[in-house]
Amino acid sequence: MRRVAFDEATIAARVRELGEAITDAYPDGKLLVLGLLKGSFIFLSDLVRQIRRPLQVDFLVAASYGSDTASSGNVRLLYDPETRLEGKHILLVEDIIDSGLTLSRLMTLLSERQPRSLEICALLHKRIATELHHEPIFLGFDAPHEFLVGYGLDHAENFRHLPYIASLQ
Repeated sequence: MRRVAFDEATIAARVRELGEAITDAYPDGKLLVLGLLKGSFIFLSDLVRQIRRPLQVDFLVAASYGSDTASSGNVRLLYDPETRLEGKHILLVEDIIDSGLTLSRLMTLLSERQPRSLEICALLHKRIATELHHEPIFLGFDAPHEFLVGYGLDHAENFRHLPYIASLQ
């Protein structure tokens, strides 16, 4: 690893702030925090423990099909949330926003299920998304344009367990 981009204490402090902001933003109604696997699982786990209101948690797994170097834009849900989405506040939790393509397609798919509201909470945003049509309402950090690992982010399924976020470049 070349350098630590965000240390454990910095991440923990920002997750607490996000939890407080989410608590304030959703004072009523059913809140479903929906994690996009695999990368969001550590962030989501820490985040929901900082949200001081009743909520439900579920997950989804999505895949984009196409060539090895580019997404076709077709998103298929490999694991669809078990929870009914209609009438609920849905907060989609993502680890990092790159191109935004999969996230945009997921927002379209989820909005068709008639939630009361649908928003994004992302830990990291590289600010290079050309296909993102719905910006996150809750954001942890602007990310450097480097390959990042740790705190759920991986390289070939390695490094997810690190308590900090580091650059491999």
